[in-house]
Amino acid sequence: MTSALHAEWTKLRTVPAPLWLLLGAIAATVALSAAVTAVATCASAVCGGDPVGLSLAGVQLGQAPVAVLGVLVIGGEYGTGMITTTLAATPHRSTVLAAKAVTLTGAVTVAGTVAVLGSLLAGRLILPEPLPLADGPALRAAAGSIVHLVLIALLSLGVAAVLRDAATGTGTVLGLLYVFPLLAQVIGDPQWQRLLQRIGPASAGLGVTAGWAAAALVAAALLLRIRDA
Repeated sequence: MTSALHAEWTKLRTVPAPLWLLLGAIAATVALSAAVTAVATCASAVCGGDPVGLSLAGVQLGQAPVAVLGVLVIGGEYGTGMITTTLAATPHRSTVLAAKAVTLTGAVTVAGTVAVLGSLLAGRLILPEPLPLADGPALRAAAGSIVHLVLIALLSLGVAAVLRDAATGTGTVLGLLYVFPLLAQVIGDPQWQRLLQRIGPASAGLGVTAGWAAAALVAAALLLRIRDA
């Protein structure tokens, strides 16, 4: 496992695309959070009823580069044929998937932490009254946002491993992230709206997102074992 982790970390840090995607996730998250907070600013720091939520609104955009990164971690190797070399070097395919998941989790956790802290700092600077960053709800929201980004990355990794194509995987994951909320807005039936909001990986709670990620990774692990590279 150690050699597999070292190999995946080497791939991640020596290819420029992952770094740019992580920086893009940070920039997109902070920029949208600042914009939403600025637009919603009024005479009180509780404008909109949830100043912390406003400050973290950019996570909905920042998850897109994270999703693309999750797809490329394995989908890119299928595109170049490098997956054959990877699997030859580490015959236990579950180890390969686990190493990619661990490496991806570490990278997204760091970037997600920077993005979330930057968004909260922007909210603190923009809102007319200090944002309560040290209280329990704010800390839980911050931690939940970081976990959400990690789960989206793992979901994307699993989907890409199942589909074995970066373009198809990217389209599928972005569709899952943004089509559910869009349909919930378009459909007029309140019951269908609630259902779509509850089952979507990006619009529901962390438990649902974790379920999507786990299902994708389990399917990926099973298919990696029974299919050729």
